[in-house]
Amino acid sequence: MSPTMIGIIAGVLTSASMVPQFVKVLRKKDVGNLSPLMLFVLISGVALWTYYGFLTDELPIILSNGFSVLLNTGLLISYFIIKKKSDLEK
Repeated sequence: MSPTMIGIIAGVLTSASMVPQFVKVLRKKDVGNLSPLMLFVLISGVALWTYYGFLTDELPIILSNGFSVLLNTGLLISYFIIKKKSDLEK
């Protein structure tokens, strides 16, 4: 297997690690255990990794971190939507 394929697979697996958390948040509509600051820091870091990937023309870095940016941004948006609804119901 080529180093590029290993990099893509490794990146997708590590980036996909947040999928179960995202699914749980969407199903249960509970964000009490999520830290928006952690998500913001994570998104900032993976966005910079994505930019680095473009600068160095590294497809595995671009794909895995780009996916992570999208996934974690979706989780952060969900956090604020669910939190706002929860606060309004109180």
